Amino acid sequence: MISAFTNTWKIPELRDRILFTLALIVIIRLGVHITLPGVDATVIKAWMDDLKNADPTSPTGGITALLTVFSGGGLQQAGILALGIMPYISASIMVQLMTAVVPKLSRLAREDGGRQKITQYTRYITIGIAIVQGFFVAKSLTSPSSIPYMSGIERFGVLVPDPSALWMTLTVTTIVAGTVLLMWIGDQMTEKGIGNGTSIIITVNIISALPGALIQAWNYFVNDPDASPFRAIMMVLMLALLLVVIAATISITQAQRRIAVQYAKRVVGRKQFGGQTQYLPLKVNYAGVMPIIFASAVLSLPPMMLQWFFAGQGWATKLYGALVGGGTWYYILGGIGIFLFSYFWVAMMFQPSQIAEDLKRNGGYIPGVRPGKPTADFLDFTMTRLTFAGAIFLTTLFILPVGVGALVGLPPGSLVLQFFGGTSLLIMVGVVLDVMRQVETQLLQKHYDGFLRKGKLKGRYDRLNQAGNAAPRTAIVYLWTVIAILIVVGITAYIYQ
Repeated sequence: MISAFTNTWKIPELRDRILFTLALIVIIRLGVHITLPGVDATVIKAWMDDLKNADPTSPTGGITALLTVFSGGGLQQAGILALGIMPYISASIMVQLMTAVVPKLSRLAREDGGRQKITQYTRYITIGIAIVQGFFVAKSLTSPSSIPYMSGIERFGVLVPDPSALWMTLTVTTIVAGTVLLMWIGDQMTEKGIGNGTSIIITVNIISALPGALIQAWNYFVNDPDASPFRAIMMVLMLALLLVVIAATISITQAQRRIAVQYAKRVVGRKQFGGQTQYLPLKVNYAGVMPIIFASAVLSLPPMMLQWFFAGQGWATKLYGALVGGGTWYYILGGIGIFLFSYFWVAMMFQPSQIAEDLKRNGGYIPGVRPGKPTADFLDFTMTRLTFAGAIFLTTLFILPVGVGALVGLPPGSLVLQFFGGTSLLIMVGVVLDVMRQVETQLLQKHYDGFLRKGKLKGRYDRLNQAGNAAPRTAIVYLWTVIAILIVVGITAYIYQ
């Protein structure tokens, strides 16, 4: 594996893609910490410093983990990327649902260039959602005492000294521009970088909370004066459980049901084609991380609406506590949503009728199954059973922090538990595996060894070939030069303070 990482720098195109992706990741993290105009950054800094000593037994672990997944801390920092990738995920869900139920969009998706038009519609809807959410975010900044994810910040001063109409307009415009920029960066990562840009952005946002979670775990299990030796043992057990969950996640992600396909012999001229047996791989977790992302995005909307429209009302506060990360109904609805979204994604992306027609046209058949509709029914039945197993695993992984928290005495919404199972771990493992597959594709094409000495990572190997050309080397040099200047300026300002 070490030699594989070394070989990645020997392929110029792959090296450029990696450097380009890393540069965009740095830009994203810098944008999170750029405060919105008209917001007092000193108040946020004092509040964030106080959060470093937050109690890990609080229901949100100091920072709401769900918001961290999509915004990377942008909402807590009141940064220009406050909404993160959340509006784009919400728009994608809406378009996917409309494509499934609206015949005109369904026909458009099958036409040449139809996917590009649907993608354009998704971007327009993203802007509309960003405008609405940006308005409510700006409005909530004027009274931060009612914001759950910024609880206690009013003790450190006035967050918005001059909440005028001009400030409101400028703030909403800035938030929308930040969302559009993040959406564009995700597209650039997909086209000229490695992996799916949207998934990489979400993964980076998750990893950004890892240092804080590790510090809180260490303080709770080891440095706490009231901590008993039993707590240290619990931390060791949690680390062991983490390794088991990672191994299980990788196994389910890579697991396949291989369907044998026999091709009839054909003689063309003096050459004979067909006659051999090939395999159609059906993945157990065909939907990947998408059900988790979809369910989390949908669950994030009702609590926000309750805080925006019914702030201060008793019933709304009680319902918010049940729906926010850590509440009972959050895990009940989240588990149901993940299970249903798994089947929805498979129904959208896996087309057994089309596969059966392609096999019949190319002279292929599944032994023991008649071509045509019986083959489609067999594939649909097989994929339904596989999806059931994958959906059960995803749901179990989602509610795993509840059991772990009950074992060690932490509430389910604690930031410490987000990296010991659940949404964050599944997304990180899935995205890392996807990036490794695409990197290994380039290595194998250039006659280098992959990450594994024997065999190769299972998955699709054609996605990277369909992407555009790598970013120009001059652009990469300019990007890293600007980043280096910003880092030097930041270090200088920090030393000066």
